[in-house]
Amino acid sequence: MKTIAVFYWIFVGLTAALMLMASIPDVLQVPGAVAVITHLGYPTYLLPFIGIAKILGVIAILAPGFIRLKEWAYAGLAFDLIGALYSHLSSGDPPSVWAFAVTGMVLVGGSYLFFRTRLSYANPSKLSTLRTSNLNSIVNGNNVSADQHEFSRF
Repeated sequence: MKTIAVFYWIFVGLTAALMLMASIPDVLQVPGAVAVITHLGYPTYLLPFIGIAKILGVIAILAPGFIRLKEWAYAGLAFDLIGALYSHLSSGDPPSVWAFAVTGMVLVGGSYLFFRTRLSYANPSKLSTLRTSNLNSIVNGNNVSADQHEFSRF
């Protein structure tokens, strides 16, 4: 478990650093970022939106708790990186340009893998009952108690 936690924090730290470094030029609309997004055929008004979304995703994966929010944050970061890779490949950019998107996908994927592994080691029986009890509560219209709620753990 300790080894998994170490690898989790290594991947999370590297993922957070990469995504934050990629988001700052977007939010500030640095000329280099504007040139890249224009080259890819996207409007420049998309830059601040993507940059802020990356920052919020990083905050979500670093914040304690909020399992469901972390899941969505990982999905958003993955969609951003897959979209970046696809855009660069479609534009005919060389591997030196799209290698950053691949590196980011490896980091986000590794971080998510260790997040799920760490979560399952935390309390595997509770993890499976969380999903079924929440589903049953939704179907039956019952309220979910705080100890069963996904946001109350991790």
